[in-house]
Amino acid sequence: MRVLVTSSPGLGHMLPMVSISWALRAAGHDVLLAMAGTRAGHIPLLAASGLPVVQTQPHEAVARVIDAAHEGMDIQAVRKLIRETTRDVERLLSVGAEVFAAQSDLLADTVVAVADEWRPDLVVHSPIDGAGPLAAAKLGVPAVEQAYGLVSGEDLFTQVASALADTYRRHGVDGPPARHALLNVAPPSMGTPTLGWPMRYVPFNGGGQLPDWLLRMPNRPRVIVTLGTVISDFVGVGPLRWLAEVAGDFDADFVVTLDDTSELGPLPPNVRPVSYLPLNALLANSSAVIHHGGSGSTMTSLALGVPQLVVPQASDQFNNAREVAKRGVGFEVDTAVAPVGAADLTRLLTDASLATAAAEVKAEMAAQPAPADLVPKLVELAG
Repeated sequence: MRVLVTSSPGLGHMLPMVSISWALRAAGHDVLLAMAGTRAGHIPLLAASGLPVVQTQPHEAVARVIDAAHEGMDIQAVRKLIRETTRDVERLLSVGAEVFAAQSDLLADTVVAVADEWRPDLVVHSPIDGAGPLAAAKLGVPAVEQAYGLVSGEDLFTQVASALADTYRRHGVDGPPARHALLNVAPPSMGTPTLGWPMRYVPFNGGGQLPDWLLRMPNRPRVIVTLGTVISDFVGVGPLRWLAEVAGDFDADFVVTLDDTSELGPLPPNVRPVSYLPLNALLANSSAVIHHGGSGSTMTSLALGVPQLVVPQASDQFNNAREVAKRGVGFEVDTAVAPVGAADLTRLLTDASLATAAAEVKAEMAAQPAPADLVPKLVELAG
């Protein structure tokens, strides 16, 4: 069969679609990715996965839509709203559906045109992407939501379609596809694991040539520090200023994924800045990770069984931080209240319960069905 894979813009939304795409391709099915990045390098990074990609809009056009949404926005008020909704998963997801509606509308015409020409038998899409389900509905084929994080919503699919009511009318489509399924990557003990079909989260964080030092087992704890792929564009490097002030007091190596660390000031010798490297490779021989709570960073850390210190800044990051703390695989520091301090780093490196819980969740995830195991279900759904 032919499978069209679509996603909302941004690496954190696009890269998790690669593993199921690989599984489908390896089973002999034709796969086409139709996506748009938010930066110039995003589509080439996706294409480096070995899968064919159609760019649905230039990254500059996506950036303009994002900038328009942020214009006049009170960032602190939005952070407060998101933090207040972290305990209300459905409300949190509905906010996401509204925020990303304009991006889905931007991509919709191209995605529908690609689908009309390529004629897929099935569409696989990311949770808050509305263009893929629209194309599926227009062609009368099923759509499958591929979750990329800990929480999924029972009616997120219809909420996204409702937010795109004008877009649906523009394409002469009455509503979302009648046949729909969910691939749920939540571990059994976290988030919303009972919805849809369970599937193991297999990290794809891009490729790249690994430096020799990364392959060697370190002789002291190694801590990975990252703000993901986009969050520093919005909040800067403020959440990482503690590196210059605190990290040097610890018998540990800190690897921070920043190209430019000048705003952090002089860094101690045990802090190593690096350009982009796959997070799963960085975590493989590491003792802990400090990150912003993005779904990709959270899920990859869980899959690798690494204790986490989460410094959430926006979107679903607050909910991810709460889930991490609730399960005991890590804890949260709200950098809007206080920076990461020596006590936090001591806890991260010495609290054995964090490593125990992280190992438990890693084992849970490893026991879930692999993406390849879900391919027969997708074939049956496409019927």
